[in-house]
Amino acid sequence: MNWEQVQGKWDQVKGSARIEWAKLTDQDVEKIAGERDKLVGLIEEKYGRTKEEAEEEVDSWSRRVA
Repeated sequence: MNWEQVQGKWDQVKGSARIEWAKLTDQDVEKIAGERDKLVGLIEEKYGRTKEEAEEEVDSWSRRVA
C-alpha cells in the first residue's frame, strides 16, 4: 500500500499504528493525521531510532496495513 492510501485510510489504520508503536499516545496519533513525516519523527523521538530506521519501520508497516 502506498502512503497516499494509508493517509486516506488513516482513521482506519491508526489503531494498527498504536499497536505497532505502543509508545505513541492517542494524542500523537491524532497529531500525525496520516502524515508520514510526522510518524517518522515521532518514532525517532520516542524510540531513539535514526531517521533511516524509522522510515524503514514505517514503510514495512504501511505495506502490511490494508
